[in-house]
Amino acid sequence: MKTRIKELRAKYNMTQEDLAEKVGVTRMTIGFLEKGKYNPSLVLAYKISKIFNLKIEDVFVLE
Repeated sequence: MKTRIKELRAKYNMTQEDLAEKVGVTRMTIGFLEKGKYNPSLVLAYKISKIFNLKIEDVFVLE
């Protein structure tokens, strides 16, 4: 799964650690998401999309 998390974090000047704290996961989880090595639960996808005020499908793109 492709994500726009890294791009969005840069836009909002946010580190992986910042985002991880806001959604309640580890920094490593955010790193794995950005590399496409981890598929988030629906709850996690929802939390991340809400941080950026976007729909889930605007953050996570099925390839």
